[in-house]
Amino acid sequence: VQLQASGGGLVQAGGSLRLSCTSSRRTSSNNGVGWFRQAPGKEREFVAAISWNGDDTTYADIVKGRFTISRDRAKNTVSLQMNSLKPEDTALYYCAHGRGSGASMRKELYAYWGQGTQVTVSS
Repeated sequence: VQLQASGGGLVQAGGSLRLSCTSSRRTSSNNGVGWFRQAPGKEREFVAAISWNGDDTTYADIVKGRFTISRDRAKNTVSLQMNSLKPEDTALYYCAHGRGSGASMRKELYAYWGQGTQVTVSS
């Protein structure tokens, strides 16, 4: 499975961005998808995840109420709408394809990773 993340960019604090993750395989719509991020000098951290059918979503506490994850199974696309962005949201954002169908926060439960898209929030 190949994943393509896009939609990153430079935005001012308080602004919004919408990230997209597109999968190369139709069958990937049966798996959960997660978004993670990694800032320079820090470990990769969980951001949000969605189950195979979109019924379950999980968010990191630091993004709850600001970020929304959704998926379009027909288009093999998972989106991350990010509102009220803060400078501390600056990071390289990765989407990942889960080994199972759930919305997991655990990195080790994701088998395939995209190349990342840079999000930079200026103050």
